[in-house]
Amino acid sequence: MSMKKLAKDTVIYGLSSIFGKFLNWCLVPLYTRQLGSTAEYGMVTNMYSWTALILVILTFGMETGFFRFANKSDKNPITVYSTSVLFIGALSLLFAGSSILLAPMLAAPLGYGNHTEYIFLLAIIVSIDAFSAIPFAYLRYKNRPIRFASIKMLFIILFIALNLFFLIFCPAIHKSHPEWISWFYRPDYGVGYILISNLIATAVMMLALIPELLGFKYVLDKSLLKELVKYSFPLLILGIAGIFNQVADKILFPFLIPDEKTAMEQLGVYGANFKIAVVMVMFTQAFRFAYEPFVFSKQKGADSKKLYADAMKYFIIASCLIYLGIMFYMDLLKYIIAPDYFEGLRVVPIVMIGQFLFGVYFNLSFWYKLTDETKYGAYFSVLACVLTILLNVLFVPKYGYIACAWASLISYLIITIMSYFIGQKHYPVQYDLKRIGLYTLITLGLYAAYMLVDLQSIPLNMAYRTLLISVFIYYMIKNDLPLDQIPLVNKLVKQ
Repeated sequence: MSMKKLAKDTVIYGLSSIFGKFLNWCLVPLYTRQLGSTAEYGMVTNMYSWTALILVILTFGMETGFFRFANKSDKNPITVYSTSVLFIGALSLLFAGSSILLAPMLAAPLGYGNHTEYIFLLAIIVSIDAFSAIPFAYLRYKNRPIRFASIKMLFIILFIALNLFFLIFCPAIHKSHPEWISWFYRPDYGVGYILISNLIATAVMMLALIPELLGFKYVLDKSLLKELVKYSFPLLILGIAGIFNQVADKILFPFLIPDEKTAMEQLGVYGANFKIAVVMVMFTQAFRFAYEPFVFSKQKGADSKKLYADAMKYFIIASCLIYLGIMFYMDLLKYIIAPDYFEGLRVVPIVMIGQFLFGVYFNLSFWYKLTDETKYGAYFSVLACVLTILLNVLFVPKYGYIACAWASLISYLIITIMSYFIGQKHYPVQYDLKRIGLYTLITLGLYAAYMLVDLQSIPLNMAYRTLLISVFIYYMIKNDLPLDQIPLVNKLVKQ
C-alpha cells in the first residue's frame, strides 16, 4: 500500500467516520435544545462514555490481533477470523446477559434514577457493537473500504432519522393529535428515545454484516486463540487505559461534584463543548482505520520507515490545519450548541490539542506493535490513565470541567514524549522533525495573531482569520502538497 493508497483509503473510511460523526455532530443542536436541561445532556454524555469503555473491554484488542495474525504467512486468515469471531461473540453474550441481570442494582448508583431499562438498552447496544468489530476488521483486511463505509453510513443515517422522528416529529404530532401516537410515545422520555434509536440502528447494521459471517466453516483453533489472547491482552490493557483516559472525566465527574444535579448540569456543558472539538477526533479515527492495515502490510518493505515518517508529517500538517480552522471560525461554529452551553467554549482549544497529541501518539504506537512489544503500549496507557484520574480527582472539585480538559492534555503529552524516545531505541524512524517543528511554529504564530486581534465585527473577523489560514494553506501547498501531485489538478494543467 503506497502513500497514495493510504490517502485514498483514509478518505473512503473517512466518509463513514468523518461524515458520519459530522452528522452525529449535527444532532448536538437537537439534543441541547430538545432535551429538558443541561443535566439530561449530561446523562447522555455519561452513558456513552461508559459505552465507549465497555466496548474496548469486549473487543479485547482483537482487531489489531486479527490484523497481526492474518498477515502471518504461517496462519490461515479464515481460521484467524473465525476464531476471533467466536471468542468475541461469546464474550459479548456473557456481558449482555450479566448486565441485564444486574441492571436493577446498577441504575440508581450510576445516576439513572429508576430507569433500569437504560442499562438493558446500553448492554445490548454495546454487545452488538463489540461483536460487529471483527467483521468490520475483516472488511478492512480485505481492502473493502467502500462496503465498510456503506454499512457504517447505513447505521448513521438510520440513527439520525430515528432521532429526528422521536425528538422532533413525535413531539409535533403529540401537540396536535396525541391520540395518534400515545400508544408508543411518551413526551418526557427524551434520553430513552436516543437509546432506542441507537438500538434499532445497531441491529440493522448487524443484519447488513451477515454476509461477512457466512460462506466459511467456523473453527475455534485453541492454540491460535492462546496466541491471539497473549498478543491482544496487553492491547486490551492499553485500550482500557487509553479509552478510560478519554472518558474518565465524563465517568468520574458525577462522583467528584457533591451535588448530583449540579454535576450532571456541568457535565452536560462540558460534553456539548467537547463535541465542537470532535473534528480532530474524526480525522484521527479515519486515519487510524487506514493506517493500521497499512503498517502491517508494509512492515517488510525496504522503504517502510520512510513511509511511516511521511505519514506522521502529513498527519501533523492536516491536524494543524484542522485546529486553525476550528478556532478561527469559532464565532460561527459555537452555534452548534444552545446558548445555555456557551460558558464551556473555553475548553475547546484545550480538548483539540489533547486530541491532536493522542493522534501523534497513535502514529508513534506502531513500533511496539510491529516488534511484538505491546507491553509498552500497556505501560504508556496505564500511566496516562493514572495521571488523568489523579489530576481529575485533585482539581475537578475546585476548578470544574476545565480541569478535565487539562488533565487529558497533560497525560497525552507525557506518553507521546515517552513513546517517541523509547520507540527510537527499539525501532528508530527518521521523522522530519525540522519540518514538523516549522509547521508547529507557524500554527502557533497564526493562532497568536488570531488571539491578539479582535476587529469587533464578525464579518471582519472572519475575513481576517480567513487571510491567516490562507497563509498556512499557501505554505503547505508550496512546500509539502504541490497541486500538480493531485491527479485531477495535474490532468487539468496538462490540458
